[in-house]
Amino acid sequence: MVDVNAQLDAVTRELWTEDLDGEDSRVQTLAQVHPRPIDDVWDAVTAAERIPRWFLPVSGELRLGGRYQLAGNAGGEILECAPPAGGVAHFRATWEFGGGTSWVEVALRSTGAGTRFELTHIARVDDVPAEFWDAYGPGATGVGWDQAVLGLALHLAGDASIPPDAAEAWMVSDEGKAFARASADAWAAADVASGTDAAAAARAADATFAFYTGQTRGM
Repeated sequence: MVDVNAQLDAVTRELWTEDLDGEDSRVQTLAQVHPRPIDDVWDAVTAAERIPRWFLPVSGELRLGGRYQLAGNAGGEILECAPPAGGVAHFRATWEFGGGTSWVEVALRSTGAGTRFELTHIARVDDVPAEFWDAYGPGATGVGWDQAVLGLALHLAGDASIPPDAAEAWMVSDEGKAFARASADAWAAADVASGTDAAAAARAADATFAFYTGQTRGM
């Protein structure tokens, strides 16, 4: 059984808006320290044979300048790729889904406790309809990223209790619903910390939770 609270508490979430290349952009980050060496974490997040063990099947050329495609999800181009050197590593890629483009960055850093993993998702404000953001807030993508980070944590720990092909069913189990509820609330807290009204953030968290647990048809 997954310790939902322990996993959610192990992740630090932040949200802010900044000017990137002349355009207002929303930046979401999730960070967690794993008790594994940086080379192993890097391999887990970049090797085609390991990514499906914790996330989704992937095809394409996983190299600088190559294009990738996640089964039934996003694809894109790998814009930067720096393997471990001097205790750090990172990659950056476009995240192309549903006709839109955003960006994903993964940065690793060796620490005394293992390896700090940080995932950053960047989307232009103008690319996300205001009514959608008001309705769902950062949890729309954040809960999905929390699910992915959970998968990575289980994989790195050698825990096969939620294999990727069982993840969808797990999300509508009592345990999965508790995870989605707590994740949505955690993103609401990050939203409030970024300046959003608490009541509005709570409403968005409720809507996001309902979507991820199948209570509503779609966003």
